[in-house]
Amino acid sequence: MTQQLSDMFDHVLQPHDRWMRQALDLAQQAFAEEEVPIGAVIVKDDQIIGAAWNQREQLKDPTAHAEIVAITQAAEVIGDWRLEDCTLYVTLEPCPMCAGAIVQARIPRVVYGITDPKAGACHTLYQITDDARLNHRCAVLGGVLAQECKEILQEFFRLQRSRGKK
Repeated sequence: MTQQLSDMFDHVLQPHDRWMRQALDLAQQAFAEEEVPIGAVIVKDDQIIGAAWNQREQLKDPTAHAEIVAITQAAEVIGDWRLEDCTLYVTLEPCPMCAGAIVQARIPRVVYGITDPKAGACHTLYQITDDARLNHRCAVLGGVLAQECKEILQEFFRLQRSRGKK
């Protein structure tokens, strides 16, 4: 029975691996730029229309999270702020700011790598993306390539601590 459940879970996650790997590549870019390594892609009709990594340090902008930058790009590409029929892939569970932007952009699906016990706003601390009091809700799936997403963040913060930062 446990193997059957595992196989069913793997079947649900496999279609998302491709896009999460793209988000992980962007997280690597953030790592190389000494930004917190979080990457995000927005997919519509099997094509990436927004792709970004955290850029808070580089831009000196507290709102320059990967999700926000990717949402802005995607809206520009399609010429509309409504990102209906899109899926957002992000390596870390979105924070309250990003979850709010996801709701405002009408993104119907979010797929993330690992939960964020300090700021997660889809499942962990808050459920903004599924709050019935808001005008839009979206389906959320966590745990896609979780180990890889966890490892890049752990390595980044281990390196930062060894340098006496963050």
